Amino acid sequence: MSMDPSLLAKTLDELDPPAWAAPTYESYLVATCHRLRRKPIGEFGVEDLRIMIGQKIGLRFLVPLALDVVERDALVAGDLYPGDLLNSLLRLGPDFWRVHADWRNRVEGVLARLAVVPTELEDAAKTFGGWSG
Repeated sequence: MSMDPSLLAKTLDELDPPAWAAPTYESYLVATCHRLRRKPIGEFGVEDLRIMIGQKIGLRFLVPLALDVVERDALVAGDLYPGDLLNSLLRLGPDFWRVHADWRNRVEGVLARLAVVPTELEDAAKTFGGWSG
């Protein structure tokens, strides 16, 4: 694990204050993000990571967890399709990857080990690969 194990029992509300107040907008996504902010990050599943990374919430804590997951299985699936977690990582954008070059190298390693990039990941992989820092 690439993260201090003592952090895994903490929630994003604890790790990334301030704690969020109750949502003021009702939608599945908003309610889910608020709920996940109160869940210990060590209990996050693939879909939890996909959702929060896709919304760019808690990235400094969740990206290392997601990298550990996709390094074991690049095409692990949340609720959408095989590789949806990797797709969320690929879409974080050049500004994020410029700051986190060590994490970018890990994603590049995951992509390099794929025999074929699935159709669902092609655009994101091209954009990710096309960036030069």
